[in-house]
Amino acid sequence: MRIVFVRHGKPDYKTDSLTELGWIQARATAKRLLAEGISEIYTSSMGRAKQTAEAFSEASGLAVTILDFMREITWGSEVDGEELPFGGHPWLLLPEYVKAGKSLSLPDWTKDEVFAKNIKLQKSTERVILGFDAWLSGFGFEREGEFYRVTRDDTDKTIALFSHGGASTAVFSHIFNIPFLSACLFIRPYFCSVGIIKIDGKLGELTIPKIEILNDDRHVPKASDEARIDN
Repeated sequence: MRIVFVRHGKPDYKTDSLTELGWIQARATAKRLLAEGISEIYTSSMGRAKQTAEAFSEASGLAVTILDFMREITWGSEVDGEELPFGGHPWLLLPEYVKAGKSLSLPDWTKDEVFAKNIKLQKSTERVILGFDAWLSGFGFEREGEFYRVTRDDTDKTIALFSHGGASTAVFSHIFNIPFLSACLFIRPYFCSVGIIKIDGKLGELTIPKIEILNDDRHVPKASDEARIDN
């Protein structure tokens, strides 16, 4: 089984919708995805991801299924009246950890002195991880410890999953057993970038996903060198 992860196009976050450039990126991505043999489309319930998925739905003729658990993760700016550094935003906060030489490889990032207070981030990443595992079990891969048990022998398909930078990072951190704080810095999906993982194995065996490609945005028009990623 192959899962094609696609981040949404450039958005207007205030309206949770694609910008004009975002639609251009989404349509270019739809053309690129036609070569992947995708048979099913899934998307986060948020507008910017749904619109990106709709561009591919129009190009492929496939219906779109909503997965609410894949909506973007969130973070808190304040806990019990205490302001969190950089508003608790992990992609702004973690570079400061690097500058200070602070480890990003904690076995349990929720015990970190700052992130332990970021309850929104903890709860939203847990929602994504638990939802993803439950969803993947429906395709015949049941989570066991750090691996997945193959429970079906009809797992040969390719599906597309449209979501967000944070939500997909939470998934990658979980399925590859990478510390979440580290993943936030070195897995940074670009707008409309494509990442493909493959998970297979014999019925009854334990297996682990493998990366085919990650953060591929060569198909995406950049338009005046606009940022490929935002914070």
